[in-house]
Amino acid sequence: MKFKACRHSLTLPLFFFSLLFFPRAEALTKERGFNRSVSAVFVFGDSTVDPGNNNYLVTPIRSNFPPYGRSFKNQEPTGRFCDGRLATDFIASYAGIKEYVPPYLDPTLSLEELMTGVSFASAGSGYDPLTARISNVIEIPKQVEYYKEYRKRIENAIGKQRTDYLIKKAVFVISCGTNDFVISYFTLRVRKSYTIPEYQHFLIQKVEQLIQSLWAQGARRMAFVGLPPIGCLPVVITLNSQNAFLQRDCIDELSLVAKDYNLKLQKKLKSIHRNLAHFGGRIAYIDIYGPLTNLIQDYKKFGFEEAANGCCGSGIIETSLLCNPKSFVCPDASKYVFWDSVHPTERTYYIVFQNLRPIIDSMIK
Repeated sequence: MKFKACRHSLTLPLFFFSLLFFPRAEALTKERGFNRSVSAVFVFGDSTVDPGNNNYLVTPIRSNFPPYGRSFKNQEPTGRFCDGRLATDFIASYAGIKEYVPPYLDPTLSLEELMTGVSFASAGSGYDPLTARISNVIEIPKQVEYYKEYRKRIENAIGKQRTDYLIKKAVFVISCGTNDFVISYFTLRVRKSYTIPEYQHFLIQKVEQLIQSLWAQGARRMAFVGLPPIGCLPVVITLNSQNAFLQRDCIDELSLVAKDYNLKLQKKLKSIHRNLAHFGGRIAYIDIYGPLTNLIQDYKKFGFEEAANGCCGSGIIETSLLCNPKSFVCPDASKYVFWDSVHPTERTYYIVFQNLRPIIDSMIK
């Protein structure tokens, strides 16, 4: 299968960067059933799970300004690429750990906040090291280095034995890969020497390396999030449609690449899980492709009014700095599947989280 580069030429690299009625957080904690079995949540990946680490970097890939955070507590733009909470916030609340997963680079975090888990994720990152370098964000190996630094800080505070137990009882969530395909492979073509299957294999090798690194540092429960239907991201539709304003159908060829990658990732993770289960390891695959595809295809059934455009600006190209205090914003983000041209709204994240409850339960019980 051959793909040509995106049809629309854009002058700002910013266009290329990024992924992917609510219950109160207290209500989520009432739903949990296994709140004593997990000590912390640690998160690695990209903008789908970055709660604000990029605030502390010199990068254009940031969202710590309005209208981001409009649905968050006190309407605070925390650096999450969303109007409100991320799926990892819902997971942490459901597990009874805390309401929000904070960014590790926040210098104001207390020892208690650190001990119950943090996110090392960085918007714009990917498994491919070149992806993070494009936008000067945190590569996955560097995120692991921060995690090692975190371990030393906690050991110095509570001792090695307690730290080892905390890590053993923690859940690790990794959400990454969308930027590798959307930005590095299909748009900027920095890996044009790779065929699609070769690039998929290359990324899965990076996943294996990440598992090895985290396992060596005590991680025993790891959940890897697959790719979404990337051809349905509003910005991807814009960059590949014959008429970006009138033809807003998903680009099925690109989504099929993500689907094929997910199948290969799932197969690899099952194999690794079988090898590590005897040593107390739980390696899980989290499918978001199916839930998001169903939601986008039948969005009206879920109470949404728009699935092809984001809530911020025109909804077809804006993300990060282009979605800013001067941007037009839709009156009700909960009616939109996407907040900006790349990232889901809080309501979408919550619906996806609800679909993932069985696999989450299997990880935290």
